[in-house]
Amino acid sequence: MQFTAEARFIRHSPYKMRMLVALVRGQRVKNALNTLAGHPMKRVIPLRKMIESAAANARYLANIELEKLTIKEIRVDQGPTIRYFKPGAMGRAASQKRRMSHMKIILESIEKKEA
Repeated sequence: MQFTAEARFIRHSPYKMRMLVALVRGQRVKNALNTLAGHPMKRVIPLRKMIESAAANARYLANIELEKLTIKEIRVDQGPTIRYFKPGAMGRAASQKRRMSHMKIILESIEKKEA
């Protein structure tokens, strides 16, 4: 059985989020949460919350424990970009971009894989 969770409009660049996602892709949920707990970056917080939300969905819908779940798929996509201007050299305007991310995770029960 598969369980999903989404996090949209995360105020971190998808290029930087993908580096963290690569650390936990394919791991068991308990190991992934332990890996993220030791990271000092602020970008870990929305990723950890999304994994915990998907695990809570599994517990609520099918009464599956955290130890019996694995990350089947985790994806970070580009969201909208906020464009704004800051003062530049010689009185010009320098355009800035603030990128956002959309994330999606699919968890799968280990018992399902063995059967």
